[in-house]
This record gives sequence, C-alpha cells and structure tokens, in this order.
Amino acid sequence: MDVIKAVEAAHVKENAENFRIGDTVKVHFRIVEGQTERIQIYEGLVIALNNSGLRRTVTVRKLSYGVGVERIFPLHSPRVQQIEMVRRGRVRRAKLYYIRNRVGKAAKVAELVRRKER
Repeated sequence: MDVIKAVEAAHVKENAENFRIGDTVKVHFRIVEGQTERIQIYEGLVIALNNSGLRRTVTVRKLSYGVGVERIFPLHSPRVQQIEMVRRGRVRRAKLYYIRNRVGKAAKVAELVRRKER
C-alpha cells in the first residue's frame, strides 16, 4: 500500500482545493481536438466532492440554455489547468443534489458574507 501512496504523491497538485461545496467556480479544462489544444472554461456550482487523494473528483453543475448540465472533473488531472473561485456559497450540507430539482431563484445558493475581525 505504501508503494501506491508514494507513486500517487508525485502526481498530487498543491493548492488544488481552494474551494468548498456551494461555491461557484471556473474550471479551466484542456480540450484536445486532433492536433490542436485549447482551454475551455466551465463555470458552475460545486455540488459534490468525492473520494480522496489522487482520485479526488468534483461535480460542477451549470445551466446551459435552460438545461442543467453536470460534469465531473478529476481534481488532480493534468488536463485541469486551474480551478478559479468566483464566489463563496453558504450551505449546510455536504452534497447539494437537491439543487437538481430546483428551478429559478430556488436553485440559488446564498453568498457567504464574512464579518470583519476586530
């Protein structure tokens, strides 16, 4: 088991998890089409984080032309260039699967407002 963890440790990205569930993020994902490569930005709400270590995945949901689209990104994949935080969300659950059944304003997550420390 220690051999597997040693191999995985070489591929783990540092500072890959600068977000939590309920946050809106922009995932910069490298797309390969034939000989050309491009970066596609996928912006949406983080509704789930799964697994741990090198196999860590994040599920991001967005609305595209009125249709909900979810995509699962491997967090430590070389194709994921960066994950940029857009806004923090205030949630009380570990998984936000209930958002799938909500429409319009009911599908919104309140923004987390941090108080200034004295």
